[in-house]
Amino acid sequence: RLRLHDGKLIKDRRYHLRTYPNCFVAKELTDWLIDHKEAPDRETGIRLMQKLMDHYIIHHVCDEHSDYKDAKLLYRFRKDDGTFPLNKDVKVFMRGQSLYEKLVSVEESILKVREENSVKYQRTFLGCEMIDWLIQEGEAENRKEAVELGRALLEHGIIQHVSNRHHFFDSNILYQFWINFRRRRRLTELLNENSSCALSESPDSPFCLRKLNPDPGNTSFLSVQTNKEIKIVSAVRRSSITSLTGNSNPYFSTTPTLVFPPVAECNPKSVLKRPVTNEELLSPGAPYIKKTLTIVGDAVGWGFVVRGGRPCHIQAVDPGGPAAAAGMKVCQFVFSVNGMYVLHLDYQTTSSLIMTGPRTLVMEVMEAIE
Repeated sequence: RLRLHDGKLIKDRRYHLRTYPNCFVAKELTDWLIDHKEAPDRETGIRLMQKLMDHYIIHHVCDEHSDYKDAKLLYRFRKDDGTFPLNKDVKVFMRGQSLYEKLVSVEESILKVREENSVKYQRTFLGCEMIDWLIQEGEAENRKEAVELGRALLEHGIIQHVSNRHHFFDSNILYQFWINFRRRRRLTELLNENSSCALSESPDSPFCLRKLNPDPGNTSFLSVQTNKEIKIVSAVRRSSITSLTGNSNPYFSTTPTLVFPPVAECNPKSVLKRPVTNEELLSPGAPYIKKTLTIVGDAVGWGFVVRGGRPCHIQAVDPGGPAAAAGMKVCQFVFSVNGMYVLHLDYQTTSSLIMTGPRTLVMEVMEAIE
């Protein structure tokens, strides 16, 4: 996706007097796959993109086509419009990727090549070392929460005991990251995902999201049913799943879905004195100034609430949170999130964009001139 953005294949496109942001033309993308050796021919390229559609990674901009057509039709990555499904499996996978990137980026990393029973293993760490690191970096509040996180990563195939004999424990047992998130992947791995042999021979594949004890009928990428699985109505914070579900054990909950409090319980009255339209915000000479805020999330998130839609506004700010420190205030209007224009989006979609993005959040906001 990022390579397509860099190559300008993904861009705003106009069709029938309407502009579709961040989309690509199917036929052009098929050409690109062949030119960049990601697919040997058009048939394979089409099959690859159909796999991405089946996994809810891309979709037709108007959702009028459920299959990928090698034609002049517009498609979009769901991460570019905030509709990427955020079920539990994906959340754990993204958390694992974030932790891995953080670990390999430091000079004195706990990830090392170690030997056990005369066998060398890559990307290894001791269970107790990982627990210490998670607490030190603010990724977990205590050892119990850190163990639960480690167990979730193991059950989803992101880490494992080097000889696959133990679950995750706070001990000197040796574990390793089973997935090398920095290995350059080939899209053709998707076509082998149904082959158990292929998965076992390619442990570094990002598509082998698997559980040791998978839930019946639950796959790695499930479509989120609106208003059923995820209802984004809380402050945009990366708080632990424990606090979101009210369950003391977030990774072994009997309820597989995340259900947030209903809107009525989360400050339903708008802080805005009156409704404001996009036209009013963008009109020449309007009494608004644009500001760019860079917010680095802490252990529990960023500390603000987004509400409304077209445009969204800041409904609440945690006085002691990262957003307040960056200069965020209530009644500001959200102009862009990590470079993506969002004035035309509702708060659920905007919140999803924030939650699926990096920990360092760059937002442009419109603030009224006093």
